[in-house]
Amino acid sequence: MQASRLKAAVALAAAAALAVGASGCAKSERDEDSGGAKTGGTFVFAGAGNPKNFDPIFNDDGESFRPIRQMYDTLVQNKPGTADLQGALAESWEHDPEGKVWTFHLRKNVKFHDGTPFNAAAVCFNFDRWFNMKGAAAQSQMIYYSDVFGGFAKNEAEGVGEPVYNKCEAKDDGTAVVTMNRYKGAFPGAFALTALSIASPEALKKYDADTVKQNGDSFEYSAFANEHPVGTGPFTFGGWDKAKGEITLNRNPDYWGEKAKVDKLVIKIIEDENTRKQELRAGTVQGIDFPAPADRKALAGEGFQVLDRPAFNILYLGFNQKNPKLKDLRVRQAIAYALNRQALVQTKGPGGTKVADEFMPDTVLGYAQDVQKYDYNVDKAKQLLKEAGAENLTLNFYYPTDVSRPYMPNPQEIFTVLANDLQAVGIKVNGVARPWNGGYKDDVQQFGKQDLHILGWTGDYNDPGNFVGTFFGRAKVEFGDQAMTEMFDAITKADATVDEAGKKTAWEQVNRDIAAKWLPAVPIWHAPPAIVVTKDVKGLVASPLTDERFNTVSVG
Repeated sequence: MQASRLKAAVALAAAAALAVGASGCAKSERDEDSGGAKTGGTFVFAGAGNPKNFDPIFNDDGESFRPIRQMYDTLVQNKPGTADLQGALAESWEHDPEGKVWTFHLRKNVKFHDGTPFNAAAVCFNFDRWFNMKGAAAQSQMIYYSDVFGGFAKNEAEGVGEPVYNKCEAKDDGTAVVTMNRYKGAFPGAFALTALSIASPEALKKYDADTVKQNGDSFEYSAFANEHPVGTGPFTFGGWDKAKGEITLNRNPDYWGEKAKVDKLVIKIIEDENTRKQELRAGTVQGIDFPAPADRKALAGEGFQVLDRPAFNILYLGFNQKNPKLKDLRVRQAIAYALNRQALVQTKGPGGTKVADEFMPDTVLGYAQDVQKYDYNVDKAKQLLKEAGAENLTLNFYYPTDVSRPYMPNPQEIFTVLANDLQAVGIKVNGVARPWNGGYKDDVQQFGKQDLHILGWTGDYNDPGNFVGTFFGRAKVEFGDQAMTEMFDAITKADATVDEAGKKTAWEQVNRDIAAKWLPAVPIWHAPPAIVVTKDVKGLVASPLTDERFNTVSVG
Protein backbone atom coordinates (compact mmCIF):
# COMPACT_ATOMS: atom_id res chain seq x y z
CA MET A 1 0.00 0.00 0.00
CA GLN A 2 2.92 2.34 0.42
CA ALA A 3 3.94 4.32 -2.65
CA SER A 4 6.76 2.65 -4.51
CA ARG A 5 8.49 6.00 -4.78
CA LEU A 6 9.43 5.90 -1.11
CA LYS A 7 13.12 5.55 -1.78
CA ALA A 8 15.42 3.40 0.24
CA ALA A 9 17.84 6.31 0.13
CA VAL A 10 15.63 8.34 2.41
CA ALA A 11 15.58 5.48 4.83
CA LEU A 12 19.18 6.42 5.52
CA ALA A 13 17.45 8.68 7.97
CA ALA A 14 16.86 5.69 10.15
CA ALA A 15 19.07 6.95 12.91
CA ALA A 16 19.62 5.12 16.11
CA ALA A 17 17.57 6.52 18.97
CA LEU A 18 19.45 9.30 20.66
CA ALA A 19 20.56 8.70 24.18
CA VAL A 20 20.15 12.21 25.39
CA GLY A 21 19.11 14.06 28.49
CA ALA A 22 18.98 16.83 30.98
CA SER A 23 20.14 17.76 34.41
CA GLY A 24 17.38 20.34 34.75
CA CYS A 25 14.38 17.99 34.68
CA ALA A 26 11.66 18.33 37.24
CA LYS A 27 11.87 16.16 40.32
CA SER A 28 9.42 13.28 40.43
CA GLU A 29 9.12 9.68 41.43
CA ARG A 30 10.83 7.67 38.72
CA ASP A 31 10.25 4.16 37.57
CA GLU A 32 11.60 2.06 34.76
CA ASP A 33 9.38 0.76 32.00
CA SER A 34 9.61 -2.82 30.77
CA GLY A 35 12.47 -1.84 28.45
CA GLY A 36 14.55 -0.31 31.22
CA ALA A 37 13.92 3.34 30.31
CA LYS A 38 13.21 5.85 33.04
CA THR A 39 9.69 7.19 33.25
CA GLY A 40 8.32 10.37 34.74
CA GLY A 41 9.82 13.83 34.96
CA THR A 42 9.78 16.66 32.46
CA PHE A 43 11.46 16.99 29.09
CA VAL A 44 12.17 20.62 28.15
CA PHE A 45 12.87 21.40 24.51
CA ALA A 46 13.83 24.83 23.23
CA GLY A 47 11.73 26.18 20.38
CA ALA A 48 13.11 28.97 18.20
CA GLY A 49 9.84 30.82 17.76
CA ASN A 50 6.22 30.93 18.84
CA PRO A 51 3.66 28.77 17.06
CA LYS A 52 0.90 30.48 15.12
CA ASN A 53 -1.68 28.35 16.94
CA PHE A 54 -2.48 24.68 17.59
CA ASP A 55 -5.11 23.98 14.94
CA PRO A 56 -3.22 21.75 12.50
CA ILE A 57 -5.01 22.86 9.35
CA PHE A 58 -4.09 26.54 9.83
CA ASN A 59 -0.35 25.92 10.10
CA ASP A 60 2.56 25.30 7.78
CA ASP A 61 5.75 25.80 9.81
CA GLY A 62 7.92 23.65 12.03
CA GLU A 63 7.64 25.72 15.20
CA SER A 64 3.87 25.24 15.13
CA PHE A 65 3.98 21.62 14.05
CA ARG A 66 6.38 20.57 16.83
CA PRO A 67 3.76 20.80 19.62
CA ILE A 68 0.90 19.88 17.27
CA ARG A 69 2.33 16.50 16.32
CA GLN A 70 2.63 15.60 20.01
CA MET A 71 -1.10 16.21 20.57
CA TYR A 72 -2.61 14.84 17.37
CA ASP A 73 -2.39 11.79 15.13
CA THR A 74 -2.81 11.40 11.40
CA LEU A 75 -4.40 8.53 9.49
CA VAL A 76 -0.96 7.47 8.24
CA GLN A 77 2.42 8.40 9.67
CA ASN A 78 6.09 8.18 8.80
CA LYS A 79 7.96 5.29 10.33
CA PRO A 80 10.34 6.81 12.93
CA GLY A 81 13.65 7.80 11.37
CA THR A 82 12.48 7.35 7.77
CA ALA A 83 10.16 8.66 5.07
CA ASP A 84 8.47 5.25 4.80
CA LEU A 85 4.81 5.01 5.74
CA GLN A 86 3.09 3.01 8.43
CA GLY A 87 -0.35 2.90 9.96
CA ALA A 88 -1.45 5.35 12.62
CA LEU A 89 -5.16 6.08 13.19
CA ALA A 90 -5.68 3.90 10.13
CA GLU A 91 -4.21 0.43 10.64
CA SER A 92 -4.32 -0.23 6.89
CA TRP A 93 -5.58 1.29 3.67
CA GLU A 94 -6.02 0.57 -0.02
CA HIS A 95 -7.11 2.38 -3.15
CA ASP A 96 -8.86 1.55 -6.41
CA PRO A 97 -6.82 1.10 -9.63
CA GLU A 98 -7.36 4.74 -10.65
CA GLY A 99 -6.09 6.08 -7.31
CA LYS A 100 -9.31 7.99 -6.66
CA VAL A 101 -11.03 5.98 -3.91
CA TRP A 102 -9.10 5.45 -0.68
CA THR A 103 -10.44 3.09 1.96
CA PHE A 104 -9.09 3.39 5.52
CA HIS A 105 -9.50 0.61 8.07
CA LEU A 106 -9.40 2.46 11.37
CA ARG A 107 -7.90 1.60 14.71
CA LYS A 108 -10.45 0.60 17.32
CA ASN A 109 -10.95 1.83 20.88
CA VAL A 110 -9.29 5.20 20.32
CA LYS A 111 -10.59 8.30 22.08
CA PHE A 112 -9.96 11.98 21.69
CA HIS A 113 -8.59 13.85 24.69
CA ASP A 114 -12.10 15.10 25.51
CA GLY A 115 -13.31 11.51 25.86
CA THR A 116 -15.30 11.42 22.62
CA PRO A 117 -14.76 8.43 20.33
CA PHE A 118 -12.53 8.39 17.29
CA ASN A 119 -14.32 6.69 14.40
CA ALA A 120 -15.05 6.99 10.69
CA ALA A 121 -17.60 9.73 11.30
CA ALA A 122 -14.88 11.80 13.00
CA VAL A 123 -12.55 11.26 10.04
CA CYS A 124 -15.21 12.41 7.59
CA PHE A 125 -16.08 15.39 9.78
CA ASN A 126 -12.47 16.58 9.49
CA PHE A 127 -12.25 16.07 5.73
CA ASP A 128 -15.58 17.79 5.18
CA ARG A 129 -14.60 20.63 7.50
CA TRP A 130 -11.50 21.36 5.42
CA PHE A 131 -13.35 21.14 2.13
CA ASN A 132 -16.27 23.33 3.25
CA MET A 133 -14.18 25.96 5.06
CA LYS A 134 -15.69 29.42 4.57
CA GLY A 135 -14.00 32.79 4.40
CA ALA A 136 -11.02 34.06 2.47
CA ALA A 137 -9.00 34.58 5.67
CA ALA A 138 -9.43 30.97 6.79
CA GLN A 139 -8.79 29.52 3.34
CA SER A 140 -5.66 31.62 2.89
CA GLN A 141 -4.17 30.07 6.02
CA MET A 142 -4.76 26.47 4.88
CA ILE A 143 -1.53 26.25 2.89
CA TYR A 144 -1.10 22.49 3.06
CA TYR A 145 -4.74 21.82 2.29
CA SER A 146 -4.56 23.97 -0.84
CA ASP A 147 -1.35 22.30 -1.96
CA VAL A 148 -2.78 18.81 -1.55
CA PHE A 149 -6.48 19.22 -2.31
CA GLY A 150 -6.37 22.15 -4.72
CA GLY A 151 -9.57 23.97 -3.79
CA PHE A 152 -12.67 24.21 -1.66
CA ALA A 153 -16.39 23.68 -2.09
CA LYS A 154 -16.49 27.44 -2.66
CA ASN A 155 -13.16 29.14 -3.31
CA GLU A 156 -12.91 32.51 -1.59
CA ALA A 157 -9.16 33.02 -1.23
CA GLU A 158 -6.79 33.87 -4.05
CA GLY A 159 -4.63 31.23 -5.70
CA VAL A 160 -6.78 28.14 -5.10
CA GLY A 161 -7.97 25.91 -7.91
CA GLU A 162 -10.28 23.04 -8.68
CA PRO A 163 -10.82 20.68 -5.75
CA VAL A 164 -9.26 17.23 -5.68
CA TYR A 165 -11.46 16.12 -2.77
CA ASN A 166 -14.95 14.87 -3.54
CA LYS A 167 -16.46 13.22 -0.48
CA CYS A 168 -15.90 11.06 2.60
CA GLU A 169 -18.25 8.25 3.65
CA ALA A 170 -18.34 6.41 6.97
CA LYS A 171 -19.20 2.86 5.88
CA ASP A 172 -19.20 1.84 9.52
CA ASP A 173 -17.39 3.02 12.66
CA GLY A 174 -14.15 1.40 11.53
CA THR A 175 -14.17 2.17 7.78
CA ALA A 176 -13.78 5.59 6.14
CA VAL A 177 -13.84 5.90 2.35
CA VAL A 178 -12.38 9.09 0.87
CA THR A 179 -13.16 9.74 -2.80
CA MET A 180 -11.12 12.12 -4.96
CA ASN A 181 -12.15 13.79 -8.20
CA ARG A 182 -8.84 12.81 -9.76
CA TYR A 183 -5.63 10.99 -9.04
CA LYS A 184 -2.87 12.94 -7.32
CA GLY A 185 0.66 11.72 -6.75
CA ALA A 186 0.65 13.13 -3.21
CA PHE A 187 -1.28 10.13 -1.91
CA PRO A 188 -0.86 8.18 0.28
CA GLY A 189 2.10 10.21 1.60
CA ALA A 190 0.04 13.36 2.14
CA PHE A 191 -2.24 11.56 4.58
CA ALA A 192 0.74 11.69 6.97
CA LEU A 193 0.92 15.51 6.91
CA THR A 194 0.72 17.07 10.36
CA ALA A 195 -1.60 19.71 8.89
CA LEU A 196 -4.07 16.92 8.11
CA SER A 197 -4.19 15.64 11.69
CA ILE A 198 -7.57 14.47 12.95
CA ALA A 199 -9.18 16.69 15.60
CA SER A 200 -12.17 16.11 17.87
CA PRO A 201 -15.38 17.11 16.04
CA GLU A 202 -17.03 18.04 19.33
CA ALA A 203 -14.18 20.34 20.34
CA LEU A 204 -14.03 21.91 16.88
CA LYS A 205 -17.70 22.78 17.13
CA LYS A 206 -17.62 23.81 20.79
CA TYR A 207 -14.75 26.27 20.39
CA ASP A 208 -15.68 27.79 17.00
CA ALA A 209 -12.60 26.40 15.29
CA ASP A 210 -13.44 27.76 11.85
CA THR A 211 -13.39 31.39 12.97
CA VAL A 212 -10.37 33.15 11.46
CA LYS A 213 -10.22 36.94 11.35
CA GLN A 214 -7.79 39.08 9.42
CA ASN A 215 -6.69 42.39 10.92
CA GLY A 216 -4.43 44.20 8.51
CA ASP A 217 -1.37 42.02 8.04
CA SER A 218 -2.17 39.61 10.90
CA PHE A 219 -4.68 36.87 11.63
CA GLU A 220 -6.64 35.91 14.74
CA TYR A 221 -7.66 32.34 15.47
CA SER A 222 -10.29 30.59 17.55
CA ALA A 223 -10.38 29.41 21.14
CA PHE A 224 -9.88 25.89 19.80
CA ALA A 225 -6.68 26.92 18.04
CA ASN A 226 -5.22 28.90 20.94
CA GLU A 227 -6.63 27.40 24.14
CA HIS A 228 -8.42 24.09 23.58
CA PRO A 229 -6.71 21.89 20.96
CA VAL A 230 -8.03 18.33 21.15
CA GLY A 231 -6.53 15.39 19.31
CA THR A 232 -5.78 11.73 20.03
CA GLY A 233 -2.01 12.05 20.54
CA PRO A 234 0.33 10.93 23.33
CA PHE A 235 0.27 14.36 25.00
CA THR A 236 -2.64 16.60 25.96
CA PHE A 237 -2.64 20.39 26.00
CA GLY A 238 -1.58 21.91 29.31
CA GLY A 239 -1.39 25.58 28.41
CA TRP A 240 0.44 28.24 26.43
CA ASP A 241 1.95 30.93 28.66
CA LYS A 242 2.79 33.59 26.10
CA ALA A 243 4.32 35.88 28.72
CA LYS A 244 6.82 33.22 29.80
CA GLY A 245 7.11 31.76 26.33
CA GLU A 246 6.25 28.22 27.42
CA ILE A 247 3.95 25.54 26.03
CA THR A 248 3.11 22.75 28.46
CA LEU A 249 1.86 19.35 27.35
CA ASN A 250 0.84 16.52 29.69
CA ARG A 251 1.17 12.77 29.31
CA ASN A 252 -1.98 11.14 27.92
CA PRO A 253 -2.45 7.99 30.04
CA ASP A 254 -5.07 6.68 27.62
CA TYR A 255 -3.03 6.93 24.45
CA TRP A 256 -3.64 4.07 22.01
CA GLY A 257 0.04 3.72 21.06
CA GLU A 258 3.32 3.87 22.94
CA LYS A 259 2.54 5.99 25.98
CA ALA A 260 4.76 8.94 26.78
CA LYS A 261 7.55 8.16 29.23
CA VAL A 262 7.74 11.67 30.69
CA ASP A 263 4.95 13.24 32.70
CA LYS A 264 5.31 16.61 31.05
CA LEU A 265 6.73 18.07 27.88
CA VAL A 266 7.61 21.76 27.95
CA ILE A 267 8.50 23.65 24.79
CA LYS A 268 10.33 26.77 25.90
CA ILE A 269 10.44 29.54 23.31
CA ILE A 270 13.95 31.01 23.07
CA GLU A 271 14.30 33.13 19.97
CA ASP A 272 17.99 33.93 20.31
CA GLU A 273 20.30 31.17 19.13
CA ASN A 274 23.08 31.94 21.63
CA THR A 275 20.61 31.92 24.51
CA ARG A 276 19.35 28.49 23.41
CA LYS A 277 22.92 27.18 23.58
CA GLN A 278 23.48 28.77 26.99
CA GLU A 279 20.36 27.18 28.41
CA LEU A 280 21.32 23.81 26.95
CA ARG A 281 24.70 24.05 28.65
CA ALA A 282 23.08 25.20 31.89
CA GLY A 283 20.66 22.26 31.82
CA THR A 284 17.52 24.40 31.85
CA VAL A 285 16.57 22.86 28.52
CA GLN A 286 17.40 19.34 27.39
CA GLY A 287 17.22 19.78 23.64
CA ILE A 288 17.69 22.35 20.89
CA ASP A 289 17.13 22.16 17.17
CA PHE A 290 19.07 23.42 14.14
CA PRO A 291 22.35 24.46 15.79
CA ALA A 292 24.57 26.75 13.75
CA PRO A 293 27.14 24.84 11.67
CA ALA A 294 30.02 26.26 13.70
CA ASP A 295 28.51 24.98 16.96
CA ARG A 296 28.09 21.33 16.08
CA LYS A 297 31.67 20.22 16.68
CA ALA A 298 31.95 22.23 19.89
CA LEU A 299 28.73 20.83 21.34
CA ALA A 300 29.70 17.27 20.46
CA GLY A 301 33.06 17.83 22.15
CA GLU A 302 31.27 18.93 25.30
CA GLY A 303 29.41 15.64 25.48
CA PHE A 304 26.12 16.62 23.90
CA GLN A 305 24.48 14.29 21.41
CA VAL A 306 24.54 15.92 17.96
CA LEU A 307 22.69 14.00 15.29
CA ASP A 308 22.56 15.06 11.66
CA ARG A 309 19.43 14.28 9.72
CA PRO A 310 19.82 13.49 6.02
CA ALA A 311 19.25 16.59 3.86
CA PHE A 312 15.69 16.09 2.64
CA ASN A 313 15.19 19.81 2.07
CA ILE A 314 15.86 22.87 -0.10
CA LEU A 315 16.70 26.54 0.47
CA TYR A 316 15.86 28.90 -2.36
CA LEU A 317 15.89 32.58 -3.34
CA GLY A 318 12.45 33.51 -4.60
CA PHE A 319 11.54 36.15 -7.20
CA ASN A 320 8.39 38.25 -6.99
CA GLN A 321 7.49 38.89 -10.61
CA LYS A 322 5.09 41.66 -9.70
CA ASN A 323 8.26 43.71 -10.14
CA PRO A 324 8.35 44.34 -13.93
CA LYS A 325 12.13 43.98 -14.04
CA LEU A 326 11.92 40.52 -12.45
CA LYS A 327 9.44 39.40 -15.08
CA ASP A 328 12.36 39.48 -17.52
CA LEU A 329 13.96 36.02 -17.54
CA ARG A 330 17.35 37.58 -18.25
CA VAL A 331 17.23 39.48 -14.96
CA ARG A 332 16.34 36.36 -13.02
CA GLN A 333 19.15 34.46 -14.76
CA ALA A 334 21.57 37.29 -13.99
CA ILE A 335 20.73 37.00 -10.30
CA ALA A 336 21.27 33.24 -10.47
CA TYR A 337 24.73 33.72 -12.03
CA ALA A 338 25.60 36.41 -9.46
CA LEU A 339 25.26 34.07 -6.47
CA ASN A 340 28.41 32.33 -5.29
CA ARG A 341 26.49 29.42 -3.84
CA GLN A 342 29.54 27.20 -3.42
CA ALA A 343 31.19 29.82 -1.22
CA LEU A 344 27.95 30.13 0.77
CA VAL A 345 27.91 26.35 1.29
CA GLN A 346 31.53 26.37 2.46
CA THR A 347 31.22 29.33 4.82
CA LYS A 348 27.67 29.12 6.19
CA GLY A 349 26.37 25.64 5.48
CA PRO A 350 26.39 22.73 7.91
CA GLY A 351 28.81 19.91 7.15
CA GLY A 352 27.51 17.85 4.24
CA THR A 353 25.64 20.77 2.65
CA LYS A 354 25.52 20.67 -1.15
CA VAL A 355 24.76 23.31 -3.77
CA ALA A 356 21.28 22.69 -5.18
CA ASP A 357 20.59 22.63 -8.92
CA GLU A 358 16.95 21.62 -8.55
CA PHE A 359 14.17 22.19 -6.04
CA MET A 360 14.22 18.68 -4.61
CA PRO A 361 16.87 16.19 -3.42
CA ASP A 362 18.32 13.73 -5.91
CA THR A 363 16.68 10.83 -4.05
CA VAL A 364 13.21 11.93 -5.21
CA LEU A 365 11.61 10.52 -8.36
CA GLY A 366 11.96 12.85 -11.35
CA TYR A 367 15.30 14.44 -10.48
CA ALA A 368 16.98 15.32 -13.80
CA GLN A 369 20.75 15.05 -14.13
CA ASP A 370 20.93 17.41 -17.14
CA VAL A 371 19.24 20.63 -16.01
CA GLN A 372 20.74 24.00 -16.88
CA LYS A 373 23.14 25.04 -14.13
CA TYR A 374 24.00 28.55 -13.01
CA ASP A 375 27.60 28.47 -11.91
CA TYR A 376 29.02 31.62 -10.32
CA ASN A 377 29.79 34.07 -13.15
CA VAL A 378 29.94 37.79 -12.41
CA ASP A 379 30.63 38.79 -16.01
CA LYS A 380 27.66 36.77 -17.29
CA ALA A 381 25.41 38.34 -14.67
CA LYS A 382 26.46 41.88 -15.62
CA GLN A 383 26.02 41.09 -19.33
CA LEU A 384 22.47 39.84 -18.83
CA LEU A 385 21.54 42.85 -16.69
CA LYS A 386 22.84 45.15 -19.42
CA GLU A 387 20.89 43.31 -22.12
CA ALA A 388 17.73 43.62 -20.03
CA GLY A 389 18.26 47.32 -19.35
CA ALA A 390 18.45 46.61 -15.62
CA GLU A 391 21.91 47.93 -14.77
CA ASN A 392 20.56 50.25 -12.07
CA LEU A 393 18.30 47.71 -10.40
CA THR A 394 17.17 48.20 -6.78
CA LEU A 395 15.47 45.28 -5.00
CA ASN A 396 13.80 44.85 -1.61
CA PHE A 397 15.21 41.64 -0.16
CA TYR A 398 13.14 40.19 2.72
CA TYR A 399 14.58 37.75 5.25
CA PRO A 400 13.24 36.39 8.57
CA THR A 401 14.43 36.96 12.12
CA ASP A 402 13.89 35.08 15.40
CA VAL A 403 13.93 31.71 13.65
CA SER A 404 16.26 28.93 12.63
CA ARG A 405 14.93 26.53 10.03
CA PRO A 406 16.36 23.15 9.00
CA TYR A 407 17.30 24.48 5.58
CA MET A 408 18.19 27.96 6.89
CA PRO A 409 20.13 27.82 10.19
CA ASN A 410 20.99 31.54 10.26
CA PRO A 411 18.83 33.65 7.94
CA GLN A 412 20.62 36.93 8.58
CA GLU A 413 24.04 35.51 7.69
CA ILE A 414 22.65 33.88 4.54
CA PHE A 415 20.98 37.14 3.53
CA THR A 416 24.21 39.08 4.07
CA VAL A 417 26.25 36.79 1.83
CA LEU A 418 23.65 36.74 -0.95
CA ALA A 419 23.12 40.51 -0.76
CA ASN A 420 26.86 41.11 -1.08
CA ASP A 421 26.92 38.89 -4.18
CA LEU A 422 24.11 40.89 -5.75
CA GLN A 423 25.72 44.20 -4.93
CA ALA A 424 28.95 42.99 -6.54
CA VAL A 425 27.18 42.87 -9.94
CA GLY A 426 25.61 46.31 -9.51
CA ILE A 427 22.27 45.49 -7.91
CA LYS A 428 21.32 47.73 -4.99
CA VAL A 429 19.79 45.71 -2.15
CA ASN A 430 17.43 47.02 0.52
CA GLY A 431 17.35 44.42 3.27
CA VAL A 432 14.04 44.04 5.13
CA ALA A 433 14.11 41.92 8.30
CA ARG A 434 10.78 40.69 9.64
CA PRO A 435 9.83 38.27 12.45
CA TRP A 436 8.98 34.78 11.21
CA ASN A 437 5.39 34.57 12.47
CA GLY A 438 3.19 37.65 12.39
CA GLY A 439 5.49 39.42 9.96
CA TYR A 440 7.76 37.70 7.48
CA LYS A 441 5.53 34.90 6.27
CA ASP A 442 2.51 37.17 5.97
CA ASP A 443 4.45 39.88 4.13
CA VAL A 444 5.93 37.35 1.72
CA GLN A 445 3.24 34.70 1.29
CA GLN A 446 0.05 36.66 1.83
CA PHE A 447 0.83 40.17 0.63
CA GLY A 448 3.85 39.82 -1.66
CA LYS A 449 5.61 42.95 -0.44
CA GLN A 450 9.10 41.73 -1.36
CA ASP A 451 11.11 41.61 -4.56
CA LEU A 452 13.38 38.82 -3.29
CA HIS A 453 13.03 36.47 -0.34
CA ILE A 454 14.75 33.42 1.11
CA LEU A 455 12.60 30.49 2.08
CA GLY A 456 12.69 26.74 1.82
CA TRP A 457 11.16 23.43 2.64
CA THR A 458 11.74 20.15 4.37
CA GLY A 459 9.95 17.40 2.48
CA ASP A 460 6.86 15.94 4.08
CA TYR A 461 6.82 12.81 1.94
CA ASN A 462 8.87 11.37 -0.88
CA ASP A 463 7.14 12.66 -4.00
CA PRO A 464 8.19 15.40 -6.47
CA GLY A 465 4.83 17.10 -6.08
CA ASN A 466 5.63 17.74 -2.43
CA PHE A 467 8.61 19.83 -3.50
CA VAL A 468 8.16 21.27 -7.01
CA GLY A 469 4.37 21.10 -6.94
CA THR A 470 4.18 22.80 -3.56
CA PHE A 471 6.31 25.71 -4.72
CA PHE A 472 5.29 26.18 -8.34
CA GLY A 473 2.17 24.13 -9.03
CA ARG A 474 -0.14 27.11 -9.08
CA ALA A 475 0.02 30.89 -8.99
CA LYS A 476 1.24 32.22 -5.65
CA VAL A 477 1.43 35.70 -4.21
CA GLU A 478 5.02 35.19 -3.07
CA PHE A 479 6.25 34.60 -6.63
CA GLY A 480 3.88 36.93 -8.48
CA ASP A 481 3.97 34.39 -11.31
CA GLN A 482 0.30 34.25 -12.26
CA ALA A 483 1.17 34.32 -15.98
CA MET A 484 3.28 31.16 -15.84
CA THR A 485 0.36 28.97 -16.86
CA GLU A 486 2.60 26.73 -18.96
CA MET A 487 4.52 25.81 -15.81
CA PHE A 488 1.37 25.21 -13.79
CA ASP A 489 -0.11 23.00 -16.51
CA ALA A 490 3.09 20.94 -16.88
CA ILE A 491 3.26 20.32 -13.13
CA THR A 492 -0.43 19.37 -13.00
CA LYS A 493 0.06 16.90 -15.86
CA ALA A 494 3.14 15.34 -14.25
CA ASP A 495 1.37 14.99 -10.92
CA ALA A 496 -1.63 13.30 -12.56
CA THR A 497 0.48 10.65 -14.33
CA VAL A 498 -0.29 7.30 -12.71
CA ASP A 499 2.27 5.19 -14.60
CA GLU A 500 5.57 5.21 -12.69
CA ALA A 501 7.84 5.44 -15.76
CA GLY A 502 5.69 8.13 -17.31
CA LYS A 503 5.66 10.09 -14.07
CA LYS A 504 9.45 9.97 -13.85
CA THR A 505 9.82 11.26 -17.41
CA ALA A 506 7.27 14.03 -16.91
CA TRP A 507 8.86 15.32 -13.72
CA GLU A 508 12.35 15.25 -15.22
CA GLN A 509 11.13 17.51 -18.03
CA VAL A 510 9.44 19.82 -15.54
CA ASN A 511 12.73 20.21 -13.70
CA ARG A 512 14.59 20.97 -16.94
CA ASP A 513 12.04 23.61 -17.93
CA ILE A 514 11.99 25.21 -14.49
CA ALA A 515 15.74 25.77 -14.75
CA ALA A 516 15.91 26.90 -18.39
CA LYS A 517 12.54 28.47 -19.25
CA TRP A 518 10.70 29.60 -16.13
CA LEU A 519 13.18 30.12 -13.24
CA PRO A 520 10.66 31.33 -10.64
CA ALA A 521 13.39 31.05 -7.98
CA VAL A 522 17.02 29.99 -7.58
CA PRO A 523 17.76 26.77 -5.67
CA ILE A 524 20.53 27.46 -3.15
CA TRP A 525 21.45 24.36 -1.16
CA HIS A 526 20.44 21.10 0.49
CA ALA A 527 21.58 21.20 4.16
CA PRO A 528 21.51 18.35 6.70
CA PRO A 529 19.92 19.82 9.85
CA ALA A 530 20.94 18.59 13.29
CA ILE A 531 19.16 18.13 16.58
CA VAL A 532 21.09 18.34 19.87
CA VAL A 533 20.22 16.87 23.25
CA THR A 534 21.97 16.21 26.51
CA LYS A 535 23.50 12.82 27.21
CA ASP A 536 20.93 11.66 29.77
CA VAL A 537 17.93 11.71 27.46
CA LYS A 538 17.13 8.46 25.71
CA GLY A 539 14.75 7.39 22.99
CA LEU A 540 14.64 10.40 20.66
CA VAL A 541 14.65 9.24 17.04
CA ALA A 542 15.78 11.90 14.54
CA SER A 543 13.72 12.21 11.37
CA PRO A 544 14.76 13.37 7.88
CA LEU A 545 11.37 15.09 7.80
CA THR A 546 12.02 16.81 11.19
CA ASP A 547 9.00 14.77 12.27
CA GLU A 548 10.22 13.85 15.77
CA ARG A 549 7.71 12.49 18.27
CA PHE A 550 8.57 12.90 21.96
CA ASN A 551 6.50 10.10 23.47
CA THR A 552 9.55 7.80 23.17
CA VAL A 553 11.81 10.17 25.12
CA SER A 554 12.87 9.43 28.68
CA VAL A 555 14.91 11.65 30.99
CA GLY A 556 17.40 10.72 33.69
